Order: sequence, then C-alpha cells, then structure tokens
Amino acid sequence: EQRWRDGRASWQRPDRALFVPRLHTVARLADTRTAKAFVVQHHYSKSFPSARFRFGLYTETALVGVAVFGVGMHAHVLRPFPADAAVELARVVLLDAVAFNAESWFVARCFEELRHEGLAGVVSFSDPFPRTDADGREVFRGHIGTFYQALNGTYTGLTERRTIRLFRDGSVCSARALAKVRSGERGWRHVVEHLVAQGAPSPLTKDLRAWLPVALAATTRTERHTGNHRYLWALDRAARRLLPSGRPYPRFEGRAAS
Repeated sequence: EQRWRDGRASWQRPDRALFVPRLHTVARLADTRTAKAFVVQHHYSKSFPSARFRFGLYTETALVGVAVFGVGMHAHVLRPFPADAAVELARVVLLDAVAFNAESWFVARCFEELRHEGLAGVVSFSDPFPRTDADGREVFRGHIGTFYQALNGTYTGLTERRTIRLFRDGSVCSARALAKVRSGERGWRHVVEHLVAQGAPSPLTKDLRAWLPVALAATTRTERHTGNHRYLWALDRAARRLLPSGRPYPRFEGRAAS
C-alpha cells in the first residue's frame, strides 16, 4: 500500500505490522484548509482537487491521513450514478507511519458517512502510469487500485489513452488548470503563478493564450498515458441496480502496488 511523506512515496507490505482500527478515528473535516495543507505537503502532485467532502484519519494525537471526495471534472465522470448524488474519490493520502491495511478501513468509514449524507455512489480512478522527474528519479510508481479491489469496487476498465504534460518534478500539469488560463476562468491567476514558479517567463501581455505554449515548452514535457483504471461503488440498494457488470480486476505483473 502506498504511503506519503513530504511528496515522496513509500510502500507498506502485508508482512509488516498491521493497522489497528481501535487506535484510530475518522472525522469529517468541515473546512478545506486542514485537508489542503496536508495533501499539498505530502502528496507528490502538490495539488488539491475540488472538494465536496473531506475526511481525516486520526491517531490519539495527530492527523495521519486525508481522503477527499469531489464532484469530478464533468458530470459524465460520475455515471451511472446521478451527478447530484455521487462523488469522485479524488485523493487518499496516508503518512508513512500508518500501517498496512489502513486504506480500505479508512475509506470504508468514509463511505458510511457519505451514505448518511444521502449519496448514492462513488467513482474513483487509479493511475497505473509510473512517473519520474526530469533526472529520472521515480516519484510515482503507478497503482492499479488494490485497495479499491479490497473494497469490492466494480471495475469498468481503462479510460481513454491521452497525452499528459509533466513538470520537472514529475507532477502532472493539469489539463483542467490550463483550460482556466485559456478561458480566463476563476483560478487562472494561480495557474499562471505556478507556471512562472516552475520556470516559465512572466506573461508580458494580456494575451495568455499566446503565452501559454511558450510557458509549457519551458516547464513541461509530454508523455503518452495509457489510461486510468475506473472503479464504482453503490452506497445503497437502489444504486446497486445501476451498476454495470464488472470486468476482471487488473493485476500488476512482477510487483504489487496499491
């Protein structure tokens, strides 16, 4: 199972200490600030998704994990569930001190809370595409959703192949963020500032559409992505009738990853 600390991934193995649920609690995080600070500090992407629900995993003394559920980039991402009654599991970030088998327990508790909120379903994606920084150091091994399988998620296959852009540190340059710059949508200033911080020249005119290709050429490289694995969970009996027939779960050849 994948763990994080200050942007670097590590791995928990089942032959090591197992997670002890009675020593942990799960709590709803009412504000974005706590969840965002934790995710940005520890997850390699250094980014925080649009959040509808946020949950924390706590020991007696500290926050050791965060799960974030969002609305998805488009309504069709949440199909076959009604868009207003479903969420996307967008981030699960656990510190390297959290023992093996914690992810499935933590997220199952989150599902219970979402059911009480009246939600019908959850969608999530696991990214099997490994990434390195510009110096060739592995920053993200890729994962097939092993703990999604432990949660009995319905597997629907891979999403479409696409081309992605990576910064020097191996983090993804979000297509959604770039769309904000092109359209002048809310949040575009933050995207521009991030590109400049990555090494792009400061825009000298208001024509950001013309500036963007120059900024991307200076800060990113392209990779052909194989597509993400997609999983579904129905949170009530009525929603279970919406689920398609599941496909066989994917497996890693030669090594395991969560």
